[in-house]
Amino acid sequence: MVREAKRTDLKGLLLLYSQLHENSFLQYNAHAETVWDQILSSKICHIIVNEVCGRIVSTCSLMIIPNLTHGQRPYALIENVVTDASFRRRGFALACLRKAKEMAVQQNCYQMMLMASSKKEEALHLYERAGYSQNEKAALVQRLF
Repeated sequence: MVREAKRTDLKGLLLLYSQLHENSFLQYNAHAETVWDQILSSKICHIIVNEVCGRIVSTCSLMIIPNLTHGQRPYALIENVVTDASFRRRGFALACLRKAKEMAVQQNCYQMMLMASSKKEEALHLYERAGYSQNEKAALVQRLF
């Protein structure tokens, strides 16, 4: 079942995020709860999950960002796409990305951009199947540690 995340999903999300870049530092603590509260109350941030038998197996983050250009239409940004290793190649992430697109269309976004840290062919192929192009824009990142 693809849906927006709810309050009780935090632990499952953190467990799934531990597979994103081998993020073993993720912890369930008071700070995580505070950040989770901020995300859940935000009109900009949306966490989409795909749940199978009560377990979150895939997710993506959708940000719908207000904008003064393009007729003041917002744009959407996708981040943190991850599927549990034992559930990959079954369409779970694609379903999350489709839900994100549906939500962006409902919010009248003029475009969606996806930030992918993986340059693996299988991941890039997934994003292309979801309608994203590698030829539109270049992403540049500056780390702020």
